[in-house]
Amino acid sequence: MHKESGSIVVETISDGFDEGGRKQAENSYVYLTKFEQVGSKTLVELVEKLRALGCPVDCIVYDAFIPWVLDVAKKCGLVGAAFFTQSCAVDNIYYHVYQGQLKFHGPGTKISVPGLPPLEVSDLPSFICVPGSYPPVMKLVVNQLSNIDRADWVLYNTFHKLEEEVVDWMAKHCRLRTIGPTIPSMSLDRRLTDDKDYGLSLFKPNTGACIEWLNERQKGSVIYVSFGSMAELGIEQTQELAWGLRGSNFFFLWVVRESEAAKLPKHFVEETSEKGLMVSWCPQLEVLQHQAIGCFVTHCGWNSTLEALSLGVPMVAMPIWTDQTTNAKYVKDVWKVGVRPLHDEKGIVRGQAIERSIREVMESERGEEIRRNATKWKELAREAVDVGGSSDRNIDEFVAKLIHT
Repeated sequence: MHKESGSIVVETISDGFDEGGRKQAENSYVYLTKFEQVGSKTLVELVEKLRALGCPVDCIVYDAFIPWVLDVAKKCGLVGAAFFTQSCAVDNIYYHVYQGQLKFHGPGTKISVPGLPPLEVSDLPSFICVPGSYPPVMKLVVNQLSNIDRADWVLYNTFHKLEEEVVDWMAKHCRLRTIGPTIPSMSLDRRLTDDKDYGLSLFKPNTGACIEWLNERQKGSVIYVSFGSMAELGIEQTQELAWGLRGSNFFFLWVVRESEAAKLPKHFVEETSEKGLMVSWCPQLEVLQHQAIGCFVTHCGWNSTLEALSLGVPMVAMPIWTDQTTNAKYVKDVWKVGVRPLHDEKGIVRGQAIERSIREVMESERGEEIRRNATKWKELAREAVDVGGSSDRNIDEFVAKLIHT
């Protein structure tokens, strides 16, 4: 973790592998079981440590992927607030899976879920539409909902107007409040002048090189390409993406992690040096706000999708796994802020399809409509977090209840 200076103090709890051995854990079930056992104990110790230091804890806000934290909060007599980091739409699907209420019968089946538009099987999260894939992760995402009825608060990184129908439906079943987009204030309502970045980063960003290069490009002339910190493209897909970018003839800024660089076509970096900049990591929020960015080619992870929506950036959706397929459905068909190139029978999105999609966003009449829609959602995101907006009111309510508890 790369931590910026700021007012937030980072403390840690143990996952049981402080001396190493994570990679040697028999399987994900073993790792997650030990994490719960040791993590529960060390979290209690952290609460007691803070209390002894004169900083008593009133509430634990926890990532819903580790629902056992709620048991620790209750054991310590504290308020427990689940923080969900995927969309309400996706978690509503997982909720119905957890309840055993999601039924479908192969490709071509239309799926109906309360609060959601009609879905194809391919629109479902990958763990569901491809049964048996990544069982430990499937268990992890579904178990987010295992004790949601006992949480004092259920907080979502979304905003009400973005997912209005599904938020209203889910709010009938738990104490749900939308508090997003959880993006630094200076990128949205600009009320908090010292709130400029997230404060933490998995990788050290190459800020200077990215921004200097973008400053030399014209407004809306650059394609930004990033697939996040976890998703991995196969060699064939990486190369097809490279051909698509080169064929589009637009400037591009492509984030390729060092571990992925060997997948690029031979001599690609040198051959495209006049059009492209390749970096191992960059400050995504700052890049998406830059006037030179005209389009974002993304895997549609929720944080990246929400950032693009909140900053008014059109998207080319290329989902890989987990919730990304559902997010891509919303990007293309519900929010209408992007396009989604089709993959072939091998599951590969070919270079020509990528090139066509980029041109559609950047040059066509549909691209103009997409940009208008992107601007609309940008304004609604800012409205939500501004004074009196839905997310602003919900955060105020949350804090007020804690103060009077």
